[in-house]
Amino acid sequence: MTEDQQSPRPDPALKALDIMVGTWDLRGRDFTTKEETSGQSTFKWMEGGFFLVHRFNFDYAGRRFAGVEYIGYDAKSRHLKTHVFSTQDPNPLQYTWQVDEESFTNWLGDVGSDNHYTGSFSEDRNTLIGRWEWPGGGYEATMLRVR
Repeated sequence: MTEDQQSPRPDPALKALDIMVGTWDLRGRDFTTKEETSGQSTFKWMEGGFFLVHRFNFDYAGRRFAGVEYIGYDAKSRHLKTHVFSTQDPNPLQYTWQVDEESFTNWLGDVGSDNHYTGSFSEDRNTLIGRWEWPGGGYEATMLRVR
């Protein structure tokens, strides 16, 4: 089999997502109303390794959010890009991720968006502490890996 006939391989940039694999409990609090946020996220690799699949179920200030997110590498932009399908919006949302062993940043749309999450991992990489911020609001959030 020649190189041209071989199956494509996942981009090495996807390895950064390994830190997210597992099930995480989320707890947080709205900046303004002080209402609680809670939920759970599970991250698993899709067969083939081209996408990390994120399934989530959250309660944010009494509103339930559930859905699925597909995270992959976009060679053109050279960023991790996602598509989120949820119970709260009939249109998929697009995000840009940046993740490494110490930190995680997630922007709605493109890098630099004023709607974003920034967080830091604990030394053992099993806790992620951060905050979602957008114009006029946001919430603090702590994610704890439970498996």
